[in-house]
Formats: sequence, structure tokens, C-alpha cells
Amino acid sequence: MQVIKTKNQLSLILTEERSKGCNIGLVPTMGALHQGHISLIERCVQENDICVCSLFVNPSQFNDKNDLIKYPRQPEKDAQLLREAGCSILFMPDEQEMYPEQDTRVFNFGQLEEVMEGVYRKGHFNGVAQIVSKLFDIVQPNKAYFGQKDFQQLAVVRKMVEQLSMGIEIISCPIVREKSGLAMSSRNALLTLEQKEKAALISKYLIESFTFVSTKTPAEVTGFVKKSINAEPMLRLEYFEIVDGTTLQGIHDWTDASCVVGCIAVYCGSVRLIDNIVYKNAD
Repeated sequence: MQVIKTKNQLSLILTEERSKGCNIGLVPTMGALHQGHISLIERCVQENDICVCSLFVNPSQFNDKNDLIKYPRQPEKDAQLLREAGCSILFMPDEQEMYPEQDTRVFNFGQLEEVMEGVYRKGHFNGVAQIVSKLFDIVQPNKAYFGQKDFQQLAVVRKMVEQLSMGIEIISCPIVREKSGLAMSSRNALLTLEQKEKAALISKYLIESFTFVSTKTPAEVTGFVKKSINAEPMLRLEYFEIVDGTTLQGIHDWTDASCVVGCIAVYCGSVRLIDNIVYKNAD
């Protein structure tokens, strides 16, 4: 595995590989890798000749500076995990390399960014679009891989690719969970053992809520999840919404959309966790 730190060097290497007819896959990450990330890498390796993983903690997508400071970093361990997973290239730039000057671009994703994460993390998706579009321009991948845990981010990235006519295939990969059911996240490393145990209740209640779909309305299922989370002293619900999986707008009836997803954000102590469950899939 090659470790590259500059855009120019990466572009030169990939231009040469592309001239040989190689397909290139990209997995954008902020590091602190876990098995969820590795599942993306393994799929990327299987489906492409060259697997590029970017590791960059992007400051423009953090609306809370303390969150940026606390975000876990383990570059040496990450590099070892990527080698073992068969990654071809690790792109690990610093902030000056990615933002030699301020990125003033403003994206407009309409309703996709006006709900859920967009309400509680102002500017977050604009920062995501800035860095992902930069990475796409540098790598020019055939395919890019994202975890379904960040369901709203996936919708935003797809919209960005459409708006910029990038022609990149966005691959959604299933959520990988710990044995307890807790969705794997780099932020899990910030939880104490007791908090981790309580955080696993998030997925427990989501899975339980799935069993009510045939007998309860979306509003009733929403009420069950909210009440269950709010009954746990160590958990603080930020939002839980049942939405159309394409538009991300709320639904009133299960027949309102071909894909229906329940998206949740919960604080466990000071650690913010997100998760989701697909109630109804268009496939």
C-alpha cells in the first residue's frame, strides 16, 4: 500500500493507472477506522482494480469546534488496518493540502439538507459536499463507497454528484454493528463501557419498533421510539423521524413512499450517535 500526502502525487499515480484501463474505487473516511469502514474497503477492493482510501478529518463539516478537537485520531493503526484489508493507496493529506485557501462554495440541496442533521448541524452538509467534491475531483473514481449509517449524507452526496454531473457511481453499504447491536462508529471510542451498554439500546428500540409496522401508524411507531429513549437517563434524544427514503420528508402513512426509513440521533453523555432502520425498501 502506498501512502500519499499530496494531491499532485496522487493524481499522477492515478492518471497512470487509468491509462492502463484500471477501475478506481474510493472510500472517503475521517480515520479512526473500525470494521464498518473495513467492510467498505473490502467491497471496494473486490469491485475495483485500485482501492483508494482517504483519511482526513474535515474541519468544514464540524459546526462544533470541541467536537472537531475530540474526534478520535489513530493514523498508524488505520494504516495497518488498511494494509491488511488490501487497500492500494492511502491518501492522507493535511489541512493546508486540502484547503490552501478558504472554500467559499455554497451548495444547495433543498429539502434534503433542511431536515434532521441539517437542522441540528448547520453547515454540516455544505462542509461534506466541499470535501467530497474535492476528493472526487482529485481521485476521479469510477465508484465511491459510503456506509448506510449516514443515510442523509448518502442522499446529499448522490444529489451533489447529480448537480455537478460527475458520473460517479455511489455505492451504499450496509450498517455494520457491534455484537450488542450498536452501530459501529468512530465516536464509539469516546464512550465508557457503561455508556456503550446503554447506547446499544438505540438499536434495540429501533429493531423492536420494526415489529409494529403492520399494526401501528408511523406516528405511533415514532411515539414508541421517543418514549423508550427518553425513559433512559443516560440517553438524550435529539430527533427520531420516519421519512421517505428518497426525499427525506416525513410520512403519515406507510404507503406514502416506496422506501421508508427511521432516522435517529441520540446523545449518550456528550457523545452524539446516529443510527437508522429501513422499515420498507423499494427493492
